[in-house]
Amino acid sequence: MRSSSNSGLESGSLGRAKTKHQECHSGDCPKGLYIVGIGPGNIDHLSKRAVDVLKDVDVVVGYTTYIDLIRPLIDGKDVVATSMKKEIDRVEAAINMSLGGKSCAIVSSGDAGVYAMAGLVLEMCRIKNIPIMPPRDVSKANNQSDGLEIEVIPGIPAICSGASLLGAPVAHDFATISLSDLLTPWEVIEKRLEAAAKADFVIVLYNPKSKKRNWQLAAAQKIVLRWRDKDTPVGIVSRAMRDGQTIQIVPLKHLDKASVDMQTTVFIGNSTTFTYKDMMITPRGYENKYGMDM
Repeated sequence: MRSSSNSGLESGSLGRAKTKHQECHSGDCPKGLYIVGIGPGNIDHLSKRAVDVLKDVDVVVGYTTYIDLIRPLIDGKDVVATSMKKEIDRVEAAINMSLGGKSCAIVSSGDAGVYAMAGLVLEMCRIKNIPIMPPRDVSKANNQSDGLEIEVIPGIPAICSGASLLGAPVAHDFATISLSDLLTPWEVIEKRLEAAAKADFVIVLYNPKSKKRNWQLAAAQKIVLRWRDKDTPVGIVSRAMRDGQTIQIVPLKHLDKASVDMQTTVFIGNSTTFTYKDMMITPRGYENKYGMDM
């Protein structure tokens, strides 16, 4: 086992760079809705575009934990922060403020389009029949006063931040599966786990365990063990690149005993995954095709 931690909220150089997007200048982002991925939580790992937008929008909306991670960038701004399971309320507030003429950022950890807010925002706009325009359609937006310009700003997803700390566990084909059955029936999740395990994908598990959902990880382990050796390496990364970060590598047979929560990403290796010098590696196949001098 190995573990490490970092300082979390130390910011690096945040100077502005030229961009193809509409520029944001101190307190004057173009009006619209920005769906911002804040990555793993450390400000050093936000994109330049994300930093610019968060500094310059009128309002920032998000889950309280994520808002706290970016406080140094949004100090003094109007903030709408809500607890977990209030996603629809947050999106409703962000849409209404944007339509009211404010520039608004709604934030997600990781990437906004991966198990996050971008899908819900666009889905709600469709349900409400709100005309929307991506930033590339600026001329169209200028002619539609009742529409909403939306920009999705990517962030480093948990699969990438976690993988970087483990080594190279997803260097070959992989499948990501959320174990949360709050929105997806467990029967569907089971089928996806079975298919991914049978096909020998590296399997990356999001939302593996919570206080109320405490049995799904062991159930997933049993499914994968039907198709994978009991000593297959499993990487477990919690709170990647933020305070409290931990990193473990355990055999698949011990996955159910590992310390895991909702801030954990689990990487189950495929049949070729191995560990070397405390790193987890899934080979792409170069050695078999080209040979490598030993």
